[in-house]
Amino acid sequence: MNQPYGDAILKIRPLAYKVHPYRWAAIGADISHVSSASLQDIKDFFYSHYIPNNAILTLSGNITAGKAIMLAEKWFGPISAGRVKQRDLPPEPEQEEERSVTLEEDVPSDAIYKVWHIGPRKSADFYTLDLMTDILAGGDSGRLHTSLVRDKKLFSEINAYLTSDIDPGLIVLNGKLMNDVDLATADDAINEVITGLMENNYPDQEMDKVRNKFEASTVFAHTNILNKAISLSYFELLGDPDFINREIDAYNSVTREMVATAAKKYFRPSNSCSLYYKSTRKES
Repeated sequence: MNQPYGDAILKIRPLAYKVHPYRWAAIGADISHVSSASLQDIKDFFYSHYIPNNAILTLSGNITAGKAIMLAEKWFGPISAGRVKQRDLPPEPEQEEERSVTLEEDVPSDAIYKVWHIGPRKSADFYTLDLMTDILAGGDSGRLHTSLVRDKKLFSEINAYLTSDIDPGLIVLNGKLMNDVDLATADDAINEVITGLMENNYPDQEMDKVRNKFEASTVFAHTNILNKAISLSYFELLGDPDFINREIDAYNSVTREMVATAAKKYFRPSNSCSLYYKSTRKES
């Protein structure tokens, strides 16, 4: 059985993306994308992607380079290289108008989902935006929770994060409303918190907190050799495996002024899409 709101992101993606394939789920827009695929289609896809010359192999731990090369050649050497299908996806045009849709559905409560377009994972703004979402929704001390859940009691829960897509992605914000709170009031309250970021009216300690939290979690994660291998593989995919040693510096270089500038740049109404859920459930 589907979870309540479980398909919300799938519903808002076609609102945000009109050209790029991110507008639908990886499995396709509907069941026909799967049912109409032939066995040859599946083979062609597999042998143009799951091949040694399209793979990244990372070994992390107590092993020498010589032994790593020997084992890689032993287990992967006999597998023939293939023809890699070039990734040539159409770019999403810049959004120039605010978009929204309201749905009446059988969900536990009214809810708001909002997204804003951002650049690709390699964008220079990525680290600023990532810390910005931590300021907004970094646990119970995040600004959204503090203001809209704890103080004003407009939401039962609220969150914000980046999709971190390799191609230009999204800032995603979602919240479940308390009973008897109307959507317009809740939406205005979200915008008020975002305006606070634009106006740079928060203490230096708040920025220090999110930077320190990222550094601590990253250092701790990389004490695990699997996590380190995954990070190395991902940075190799992005084109610079050595960035694993500079990522913390990139986050520590983010300033309050950079967050305010990014908030003004990306949180424009013309860059936003909103999905409003109105619950059809009646109070018992």
